[in-house]
Amino acid sequence: MRVLMAGARFSGLDGVSLEAEKVAEGLAALGHEVIWLAGELEPWHEGIELPEMGLFTEEARALKAAAFGEEGADPALEAAVEAAGARLHARIEAALEGVSFDLLLVQNAWAIPMQLPLAVALFRLWRGRGVPAIAHNHDYFWERPRFSKNRIPNVLERYFPPKGPVHLSINHAAIRELKRRRGMESLYLPNVMPFERPLPPPDAFARGFRRAFGLEGKKILLQPTRLVPRKQVEKSVELAARLKARGHEVALVVSHPGADEGDAYPKRIKALARERGVPFYWIGERVGPRRDEKRGVYALMDVYPNADLVTFPSRYEGFGNALLESVYAKKPLWVWPYPVYEEDIRPLGFRFFEPGAPIEQVEEALARPEALAPDLEQNYRLAREHFGYRRLISVLEEALREARAGTPF
Repeated sequence: MRVLMAGARFSGLDGVSLEAEKVAEGLAALGHEVIWLAGELEPWHEGIELPEMGLFTEEARALKAAAFGEEGADPALEAAVEAAGARLHARIEAALEGVSFDLLLVQNAWAIPMQLPLAVALFRLWRGRGVPAIAHNHDYFWERPRFSKNRIPNVLERYFPPKGPVHLSINHAAIRELKRRRGMESLYLPNVMPFERPLPPPDAFARGFRRAFGLEGKKILLQPTRLVPRKQVEKSVELAARLKARGHEVALVVSHPGADEGDAYPKRIKALARERGVPFYWIGERVGPRRDEKRGVYALMDVYPNADLVTFPSRYEGFGNALLESVYAKKPLWVWPYPVYEEDIRPLGFRFFEPGAPIEQVEEALARPEALAPDLEQNYRLAREHFGYRRLISVLEEALREARAGTPF
């Protein structure tokens, strides 16, 4: 079967892009072909890059700005969104001329209204082609305060998400809310990692990471997230400052970019790190989903083996890529108890540091990492059981059966 994987962006280190790659790998393992379609693609994707589908087109930005922040339906604005979607649909169809596919798999474009015309366009594509559809929904709009007031209720009701596709939700709270708000069922597909294939030991390029950034002799606190407010990077700065005050040579390394939400927050974090005397390294331009040795770009999983402690103090996560990545790399994790963690992850028995843990326990992890080996192995076993590729394959098989049967939830 040929699956069209469609979304605004499949590029970089954001959660949607990373999980879409894993879904594509799962589909390939099941014998299906994936064709990529998005506003941004990585060079290795086989498909079509159409900039008009991207998150930051002038039209998408303008419509989003007009649609959110105030309440009260605006029929003219809703009509403008529909018209923009119709134009984008025509552009997509032109780009897909001669391309056939058997199933449409939409990554988050029917869940979070960052690109309003794209949701309309993909809906029209789905209906026009008459193929089954699966919606992999990472962030529903009602989960984000900035979308709480809007002027386009009918657009949101029709497209975010639409009735008809088989829906995949990434946590149990999202499953409940989708049912409560829209009467729709969805399958549970948490974030996953290939725990069945252990991470190989770092090679020479990965081992050169510390030298490349002048981090020799320092304990690396790795914050593997974007620099945006909900990641609460200030808490990692404060943890690093406490450890530094207790005599530890530490450095806080942020591995992801943060341009999606402006530069005010990165500036604030840099200033806080200077004020607290914390060596701070923001290396997002030198880290990607895959390495490029010629350009000195490290794959994300090149970076993790160099960390002494992973910090993940997010206030909110749809699931939590960094948590699974740290377990995959067998690294200790300092995690904030965000809601999805409390419901879907902590009860399984994982052993992480939380904010209430005595600082002496964190110091022990830095000074004697071998003492944590049993806990790290236990975390790995649990993750392989609950969040490995076997789970991914199982859920994809069920979703494909439902979609092909024509009786979606």
